[in-house]
Amino acid sequence: MVRSIEHHYSIAIDPADIDAMGHVNNASYLRWVQAAVVSHWEHLAPADAVAAHCWVAVRHEITYRKPAFLGDELRAEVVLERVKRESAFYETIIRRGGETLTEVRSRWCCLDVETLKPARLPDSTIACFFEDQSASLSPAA
Repeated sequence: MVRSIEHHYSIAIDPADIDAMGHVNNASYLRWVQAAVVSHWEHLAPADAVAAHCWVAVRHEITYRKPAFLGDELRAEVVLERVKRESAFYETIIRRGGETLTEVRSRWCCLDVETLKPARLPDSTIACFFEDQSASLSPAA
């Protein structure tokens, strides 16, 4: 099995993230996951691919394990699980130190920035996200 390159993204908690119960509002996690996945894309993809494509979230499956609070130092660990046609499947784990606070599995659709229509990435771009540069792709279905 080919492993993807893990990406780490630091998260700053803003006072506006805190809800009436005194912890981070669930909606903030979605914003952080989007920022972390986009950071992953911008960090590993070639500049021409970043300029030509953007990503939209299609689905998030979120498991909240523990709350986060103002002043916590959080980090998102982003892993690209696979790419199939124009879709990318990610796992993002938000941690406070060694504690897992949230696990998010998500599907993203790649869009051409000019047409805003779904676009498939070339194999050479997808390979940039995997440790083995000859990464095999999921078969098109």
